[in-house]
Amino acid sequence: MLHHYALVPAAGVGARFGAAMPKQYLDLAGRPVIHYALEALCRCARIDSVYVVLAPDDDCWAAYDWSALGPKLRTLFQGGATRAESVANGLSALSGLLDDDDWVLVHDAARPCLTQAMLGSLIDALESDPVGGLLAVPVADTLKQADAGNRSVNTQPREGLWQAQTPQMFRYGLLREAMKNADMTDEAGAVETAGLRPRLVRADASNLKITFPEDLNLAELIIQGRNA
Repeated sequence: MLHHYALVPAAGVGARFGAAMPKQYLDLAGRPVIHYALEALCRCARIDSVYVVLAPDDDCWAAYDWSALGPKLRTLFQGGATRAESVANGLSALSGLLDDDDWVLVHDAARPCLTQAMLGSLIDALESDPVGGLLAVPVADTLKQADAGNRSVNTQPREGLWQAQTPQMFRYGLLREAMKNADMTDEAGAVETAGLRPRLVRADASNLKITFPEDLNLAELIIQGRNA
């Protein structure tokens, strides 16, 4: 019987956000941003364990009570300087605990609006897939290429373009091997470099990643709207 495990790289400092603390610990509707991602993964009955990969010198995690998320949650203080390094370190730490054919769902710590429906759609779509895949949404907006002065140079065709999201779900053995020699911004990119074609599973724009301050406000509106 195959199992499903979640891996959440959370060793980043959120430099683009410009806050005094890593963005995964910023307040979002009364809880740290990362709480929502971990809660969604821990609630999913089909996920056996959830591993969060923290920086070795993380001094924020212990300031919060995570007990409400239940016994699935595990911590790995083995984060690296990049997302790819944190994921690779996390996968390496799980050697001997996971079988090569087990599924690993890698999810952004700063993507708090993941729903159980999205998780279910992803797992159902990929359960028998030979490669794996990721949540994504087709690009709807017109795309412009800019020059150094932020002036539009040309319009890029958007046909066939998708915006990648997370979770990204791959077999443990395949993903660990792919991440050894790739420094990509997402796991699907590493798998593509290995010559494989991940499947795109349609989600929606509400599964946003918090990158800039205005994203935090939008995420709060989404979460509050669901709880209304």
